[in-house]
Amino acid sequence: MSEKDLKKLCATLSPVLAEPIYVYCLLRDFNLPAELPTLCAMREREGLTAIVERADAERFGLSYTFDARLITLTVHSSLEAVGFIAVVSRKLADAGIPCNVIAGYCHDHILVPVQRAEAAMALLHDIAASADN
Repeated sequence: MSEKDLKKLCATLSPVLAEPIYVYCLLRDFNLPAELPTLCAMREREGLTAIVERADAERFGLSYTFDARLITLTVHSSLEAVGFIAVVSRKLADAGIPCNVIAGYCHDHILVPVQRAEAAMALLHDIAASADN
């Protein structure tokens, strides 16, 4: 069951850091190669943004930006939860860590710069520890 209670969400956010390095690619022609595995894609006026593993972007010869690590907040958060991502992004912002958020059906996911991923994980664990009190 999905969770809406902010205190419970924070206490049980249980972050998991994925191993691959992800990057953002802009496909101005809106054509996503069928064989390109994507984390997600977003249609924008300027083109199709695809988030893919850096190795795949290089294999397909795509230009890219923002080397990032993916952190999944494994608590089953409701799409109607209020304030959860605000707490997470504020904690990271206070430490000078940018985060890009993707909301999935079951979980929220954040992409943070590769060199700040471990620091982001520590801060997320801090959120959970302080919410337990």
